[in-house]
Amino acid sequence: MNSWIAIFIGGGIGSVCRYGISKFVVTFGQTIFPLATLLSNLFSCIALGVTLAVILPKLEGNDWLKPFMAIGFCGGFSTFSTFSLETLQLIKTGNLIFAGLNIAVSILLCLGLLTLIARHV
Repeated sequence: MNSWIAIFIGGGIGSVCRYGISKFVVTFGQTIFPLATLLSNLFSCIALGVTLAVILPKLEGNDWLKPFMAIGFCGGFSTFSTFSLETLQLIKTGNLIFAGLNIAVSILLCLGLLTLIARHV
């Protein structure tokens, strides 16, 4: 499969998954803290780590899988731009504690999960 097509399809699937998480989180009610974005980014880091550390080593020769998952799916599923916008909105509305928590929790958990899962890559 062409890498461009794999990225295109993976990105679409990842974006739909991110949208689904947003809709799912809203069913529990609105909160100040941007939980849907955090969950999307965490799940994306888990998917990336599992792909790099577990799946790819076992499926050598599938050249389309890494662009599909790592660039396409995880790129569409995670969202730094939304994380940044939501953090900026928290700052602008005076919710500095939630803004700081969003930054710290997002970076520490995402980086920590990826490090734990893919430490041998």
